Amino acid sequence: MASTSSDSARPSEAWFLTTHWSVVLSAREQPSAQSAAALETLCRTYWPPLYAYIRRQGQSPADAQDLAQEFFARLLRKDSLHSVARAKGKFRTFLLVMLKRFLADEWDKARAQKRGGGEVFCVDWSSAETRFLQQPVEHLTPEKVFEQRWALTLLDQVYAQLEREYRDQGRGALFDAFRFALTGSRSDVPYADLAAQLQTTDGAVRVAVHRLRQRYRELLRQTIADTVSGPDEVEEELRHLLQAISA
Repeated sequence: MASTSSDSARPSEAWFLTTHWSVVLSAREQPSAQSAAALETLCRTYWPPLYAYIRRQGQSPADAQDLAQEFFARLLRKDSLHSVARAKGKFRTFLLVMLKRFLADEWDKARAQKRGGGEVFCVDWSSAETRFLQQPVEHLTPEKVFEQRWALTLLDQVYAQLEREYRDQGRGALFDAFRFALTGSRSDVPYADLAAQLQTTDGAVRVAVHRLRQRYRELLRQTIADTVSGPDEVEEELRHLLQAISA
């Protein structure tokens, strides 16, 4: 269920200690260098699905990059957040609605003059383009492409957070040995052989794999909870994201 792509920028540890919506509302209501930096981190994290949406609209890679940069530049301006309501809904819906408004309001103007005024922040645009080309999207609407990329990006962040936890705790070797358990595939190495390599028992390996999967599921639900209005929406959003990936 996890994505092991290294395409997405890894957010800081602090990013996972707050919610997406509190970042947005804080940037709107109490602008500060800290809230602006947190909002920029969210943009760094979730630009791939927005880029994919613009590309599926028929824009070239260069135009999609320019439009995405300009969208982020405007989103990061505090006055662009005045319309954010407390009845927040889903964070992915908020971003997509904001992007659609931007494209509808600024498309002609943006095409008539140079966009962006330089990079808002440095990201690896080629990685999103590579993923866009590798995963056929001809049968998907731009909205479905956005949702698919959103789900993959979110899984990337959860995977990266889990790996960071293990390495920070000095258990990087365990993570490397058992990462197969997060991808839905089976290790080519039997548990008994893994136990021998790690100088532990077969039972201990099975327990470690179970705990790795359990912690992954916890982080996944925590991250999803940060993108919806309340805990009652987490399971529904999880099902939606899994359906988006399988589309």
